[in-house]
Amino acid sequence: MKQITYKYRLFPTKKQQSFLNKALEECCWLYNHFLEKRKNSWEKDKKGISNFDQCNSIPALKKERPSLSSVHSQVLQNVATRIDLAFKAFFRRVKAGKKKVGYPRFKGQGWYDSITYPQVGFMIEKNTLNLSKIGSIKIKLHRLIVGDIKTCTIRKQNNKWYACLSCKIEPKPLRKSKKAVGIDVGISTFATFSTKERIENPHFFKADQKTLAKAQRKLFKQAKKSPERKKAKKIIARIHERIANRRYNFCHQEARKIVNKFGIICIENLSINKIQRGNFRSINRSISDVAWGQFAQCLSYKAENAGRQVIKVNPAFTSQDCSRCGYRQVKKLSDRIHHCSSCGLKIDRDLNASLNILTLGMQSIGSIRRSPLL
Repeated sequence: MKQITYKYRLFPTKKQQSFLNKALEECCWLYNHFLEKRKNSWEKDKKGISNFDQCNSIPALKKERPSLSSVHSQVLQNVATRIDLAFKAFFRRVKAGKKKVGYPRFKGQGWYDSITYPQVGFMIEKNTLNLSKIGSIKIKLHRLIVGDIKTCTIRKQNNKWYACLSCKIEPKPLRKSKKAVGIDVGISTFATFSTKERIENPHFFKADQKTLAKAQRKLFKQAKKSPERKKAKKIIARIHERIANRRYNFCHQEARKIVNKFGIICIENLSINKIQRGNFRSINRSISDVAWGQFAQCLSYKAENAGRQVIKVNPAFTSQDCSRCGYRQVKKLSDRIHHCSSCGLKIDRDLNASLNILTLGMQSIGSIRRSPLL
């Protein structure tokens, strides 16, 4: 069984929006309350509080704060689960010896943007989503739901409401394919394949950069806490949302084409944060815009569902080594042609890297295959 999440747009009425916003406020208060209890308990008595104990304290809290009763009980229990997961992640980072461990933070106004129905309290009937203590909300089912719905998360994003339905499905493998490909991702070209194919970089952020800059200049001119400033903020958020949607759609479509065509997909195991460290701001902006991490994530989960194999290789020296003889030759980022001083091979730098990635990937599974291009 595999888990997949479907995201659908919701169209609540004004009354339903007030109920949803109230639920977010109550969950935010409860989150901060649970976090404060855990923090104080450790600082004073050196004792931790379990998820079970905090869930059991909810009935007593409802008597102290009656407004909590307006939220479904399992939604409130999920708040305790979120706190518990936040602390488990914190202790895991501490044990790993990481410099930035990230102690769980209190949520300010507007920072708690979702509620989750973990088991019951929701039901889909035709074109409506029935939520306990909120009502029947119109939902846009733009695609068929496959599998059993396990959880329902209602999220507020840029003043829009979405339902994220997590389902358990059976994987549907595609017909087996022996085709293998190495993929080198970049900035000037989004991806270069070992088969000489390319995917051009669409530059989504750059396309809307002037529009965004204009909207930001308008924002800076508005007085703080004025209606005009709130309106300008919404415009900027909408531009960012449009850029993110286009990038997300692009990554999914290109990943689907690759998974349908190749049986073995070799990519670099990149650490985006390390790559961005010490770079110029313009380069880091381009790296963020090209979304290598999102593309790799799409490839991985689509390949898993289709019965394909994704191999992540060490990215060290894939651009420096010669794909024919293995001779290592230091290059600058501006050197776009690989010209080996040992064997004389002269090909595109990204194509050379993709061939090296394919070789490393095939060697990792015990198969050595030379590219037909060499």
